[in-house]
Formats: sequence, structure tokens, C-alpha cells
Amino acid sequence: MSKNMGILFVTLFSVSILTVSEKANASTNDPVDSVGTDLYEPAYDYEYIPDASYELVEDRIACLETDMPLVFNERVKAFVDYFTIKNREYTRMVVRRQEVFFPLFEKYLKKYGIPEDLKYLSIVESGLNPEARSRVGAVGLWQFMPSTGRMYGLGQDWYVDERMNPEKSTEAACKYLKQLYNMFDDWELALAAYNTGPGNVRKAIRRSGYKRDFWSIYNYLPRETRSYVPQFVAVLYTLNYLDEHNLREEIPEYTIASDTLWVSQFISLKALAEQINVCEEDLTRLNPELKRGAVPETAKNYPLLIPSDTYDFIAANTSAILDSAGKKELQEQMDYVVRNTPGNTHNKEKIYYRVRSGDVLGVIAERHGVRLSDLRTWNNISGSRIYAGQKLAIWVHPSSNQIASSGTTKAIPDSKVHLVQPGDSLWEISRRYQGLSVNKIKQLNNLTSNKITPGQKLIIGR
Repeated sequence: MSKNMGILFVTLFSVSILTVSEKANASTNDPVDSVGTDLYEPAYDYEYIPDASYELVEDRIACLETDMPLVFNERVKAFVDYFTIKNREYTRMVVRRQEVFFPLFEKYLKKYGIPEDLKYLSIVESGLNPEARSRVGAVGLWQFMPSTGRMYGLGQDWYVDERMNPEKSTEAACKYLKQLYNMFDDWELALAAYNTGPGNVRKAIRRSGYKRDFWSIYNYLPRETRSYVPQFVAVLYTLNYLDEHNLREEIPEYTIASDTLWVSQFISLKALAEQINVCEEDLTRLNPELKRGAVPETAKNYPLLIPSDTYDFIAANTSAILDSAGKKELQEQMDYVVRNTPGNTHNKEKIYYRVRSGDVLGVIAERHGVRLSDLRTWNNISGSRIYAGQKLAIWVHPSSNQIASSGTTKAIPDSKVHLVQPGDSLWEISRRYQGLSVNKIKQLNNLTSNKITPGQKLIIGR
């Protein structure tokens, strides 16, 4: 039998360690060790894993009809082996999930006129898990970092993280991918830039002598990015040749049919599930962006997804259901959690403070009316060491009455102008004058950020 057509018969061997009590509970026919020692019995799992040589995989990839460039080499083959041999359970998991997400991906990829095969990228990013989180803070099906997510309209606060909203994050990913392709005019470079950022790709291009394809700049890219495109090609190959690798999943997951309930109040998903007699898990699956299991009390026409078969019942009993799911005591419980969660930012605005010589972290926290533990959390500070010139992020209540470093507030001067001093921030300036807020200063001066510079003149009154 030729190597290309052969079938490997693989025995997966594992050892099960069962105690006597576990054995006894498992089956009444199982023997029990009379002396009470643990029983060790091997468990065998047999599976056929079809062989696929380098040449065979290369030929199959060449036969795929795709708008994506699919370079095949040893690095790609190594990832093909990973998905088809070494971690077949992972592959089966994403195969089960593809029916849930691929139709959504295809809709937006078509809308933005980019290759349909980019739908496989989410497998590389998140394993088709809307709640996936990376160690560096990327979140969702498309693993947006906080700043990039906000850049593409994905809101994030204590209650809601739209990076975990499949619909919104998919559209954002399509916009970003199209923009990256327009930058580099090459899909492999666009994928690399999606992983590491366009700046790192441009740097790799310069270091390579201005070569303009992924494999020519490969050695100048970050280590993780070098694996990114080969993984994408391997995933695309694997999901197009499932039968050839005996990976067809017979029980796929399906989308829960849903309708939209527009709400403008606090709603507990757990309480709502009890009211409409559905599993809380179903509501969570439909609304993964609600990371606290609740719609915030500040919501205005929030599009809460509900199972379609509950819509008529809810429509006929809307007031009673929403009253029960938004009881004051439930909201008070959540408010208590908010107040006592380290580093929470709910209903707060972000300001920056530039550390001055002689500043102490505890004094800075007290001056701004925040907890020292929160200040540490927001800035990833484990101790109390800070240095002059350091920029600290601080989340404060817009309506806070805390006094700034000057210690007192005063009336807005007749000139209605403030001359920015070294170390000033919009927060501190707003607290020096009666009736002034950060938002008001920004509106009066047409500021789009909190950045100010010494010597700048700010209008603080009309």
C-alpha cells in the first residue's frame, strides 16, 4: 500500500486511576479490590487517522478555490499535522461551532467585499469562542485589544464589552481587515498586521530591504506572527478536508433563534430567565457582551436578545416580567458588587495625572477621591513605587465633589481663562473652579482628548 493512500491505525492509550469507591459507584459488575487499594486499569480509545503526506496536502491545497494566497511549506505542514493528528479534539470543537458563526461571518465579509475564506481567521484567534480572553487583554471572537476595539466602535465598560458581541465585533473585524489590506495590498501582510499591528509589519518590511510579501519578511516579524499565517492556511485546509482526515463532526452546535427586546432599565439575566422559564445559559449565549449577567441601569433602548419562542409571552406580560427581572434589591446587590470590585470603572470617566517630584501614590489617590487599591489596579502597580513624569490613569465620577490638589475651589476669574501649568490635568483644573467639569472644559475648548500642554490657554467660562 502506498504511503499517500495508506490508513494509519492509531491507538490512543491513557491510564484511568479509579479508587475503590469510584469503581463501586461506576458499575455493580466491576470488581472491587478487597484490600482497599487503588485500582489501575488502562483505557483504550481506537481511532483511524488517515495518512496525509507532504505531497498529498500540497496537492489538495493547490486544488482549493480561494481568493487567499495559500503558500504551502514545512511550517504550514507542521500546523496541518497539529490540527489533523495531535489535537483532533480541538478541531472537532471548532467544527461543531462553525454552524453557529460562519453564516454571520459570511454575511459581513460579503458586505465589505473581502474574501469569504477570512471566516477561518476567527478559529486562529479565538477557537470560535465569543468570550475568549488572551493574556494581554484581547477579547472576543476576533480578539480585539481595548484601544483597537474602541477605534472600531466597540464600547467597553464595567457591564458591557462589545468585543464579545458576535455581530458588532465581526463587522468591526471586517472593517479593520479591509483597511489593513488597503494599506499593504497583500492579504498575507494584512493578516500579519491584524496579529501584530501595521507598525510592526512596516518595520519588518524596512528591515528586509523593503520586500513586500510575508515569507520574505518572515524572519523580521515577531515570533508569534511568524506562526499566524501558517496557522491560518492550516486551518483553512483542515476545514475543507474534514472527511479526508476523518474529522467530520456529526453533532454540530446551532444558533438559538432569537428576537430583540428593547430595554431601558436594569435587568438581571438570571431573574429574567426564571420569569420566562428558560436556561440562564441560553440568555448568556445570546448576549455574551453582558459580562456581568445584567443590563445596566443606564441602558437606553438596549437590544437584549431573547429566544424567539418566548417573545409572545414576554410581549403579553412585559411590565410584570421587567419589574420582576429588574427588582430594586437585585440592582442594589449589583451596585454593591460594583462598589466593591477592585478597579471598577462603571459610570466613571478616565483622566490622567502626571506624577510630580515628591508625589506619593496614597496622597494622589486621596486627592482624587479614589481607593489606593484601585489606583494600583488601573496602572498595574504592585507596590507604591512611582517616578516623576509617570502618567497615571485615574477613573473618577464626573459629578465628584473631591477637591483638587489646591485644596479649595474658587470662582471662575473675570478673564474666564486658565493658563495651563506644568503638571496640570483637566481633572485638577475642573476642581479648582466652582461649577466646572472636565466635559465642560472640553466642550468650551473643542477638545477631543484630555491632552493639554503647559502654557496652553483654556477657556473655563462664558
